[in-house]
Amino acid sequence: MNTHQSVHYCLEQTVESYPDEKSKETAEVIRRFNDVFLRRDPAELKELIAENCVIEKIAPAPDGDRCVGRDACIALWEDIATEPGAHFDLEEVFAAGERATIRWRYWRDDGQSVRGVNLMRVSGGRIVGAMGYVKGT
Repeated sequence: MNTHQSVHYCLEQTVESYPDEKSKETAEVIRRFNDVFLRRDPAELKELIAENCVIEKIAPAPDGDRCVGRDACIALWEDIATEPGAHFDLEEVFAAGERATIRWRYWRDDGQSVRGVNLMRVSGGRIVGAMGYVKGT
C-alpha cells in the first residue's frame, strides 16, 4: 500500500506527502516556497515566512550562522533566489506533518554545483524553521 501521494506542479516540481491534512498543508507551503527559487521571484516570501522564523545556514562551516526573525530570513532567501546566473534543481521534496525535507542541487554561474538538503518546519501555514546542509569536504 502506498502511504504517500505525489502532487505535480509546473517547473517539474513534485512534492510528495502523507495523505493527512497537516502534511498536505505543509506540502503546499513548501511548493510555494520552492517556486520562489525556481522562478527566481521572491515576492511571495512575505506570505510564507513566520515572524519567529529561524534559519540555520550552511555556512560558515562547520556549524553555520543563524538568521532570526522574519525580516532576516526573507533577506537571506531573497538574496539566494535572485543571485545572478545561479539556479536550483529540486531532487526530492517530502512533507510529513509539519516537517518537510528538500533535497536540491544549486548551480553557480560558473557551472559548478553543490548538493544539499533543507529540513523545514511549517506551523500555522508559514515556515518557522529551516536547517540547511550541503555535501562537501
